[in-house]
Amino acid sequence: MNKVLLIGRITRDPELRYTSSNIPSVRFTLAVNRPFENQNGERETDFINIVVWRKQAENVKKYVSKGSLVAVEGRIQTGSYEKDGQRIYTTDVVADNVQFLESKAQSQNRMQENVTPSDFAFDNNSNQTTDVSEEVFADFGDSIEISDDDIAF
Repeated sequence: MNKVLLIGRITRDPELRYTSSNIPSVRFTLAVNRPFENQNGERETDFINIVVWRKQAENVKKYVSKGSLVAVEGRIQTGSYEKDGQRIYTTDVVADNVQFLESKAQSQNRMQENVTPSDFAFDNNSNQTTDVSEEVFADFGDSIEISDDDIAF
């Protein structure tokens, strides 16, 4: 099985191109924070090449830009080509699905406020708690009666 799920920020504006048979594709690099810190206590980032095809490629170009937060679902694809007599090896994620996790306006506002993508680092070790009532359904009123005929199976 070859399946990849990534959440990160786009490092530069996506590049839209068309093949000779007029099929759109877009390429961008996704900055993904590692879930742990190195020996110096710093969180490192991986920069992963993403390729998106067809209508979704056009949507990516239209709705996201440098710094946008996206989720990518796809597969790893390796390849190689010859350049100046040397074999160059490539590894890309071919996206089947790209989810926009913030609007273009939110992304642009963040850029205007000089907020950097590292300000949104994911922290697995966060000890933040959320104040949630133990009675999660307390505001839904009294109980309701359900007969066997109401159950679908």
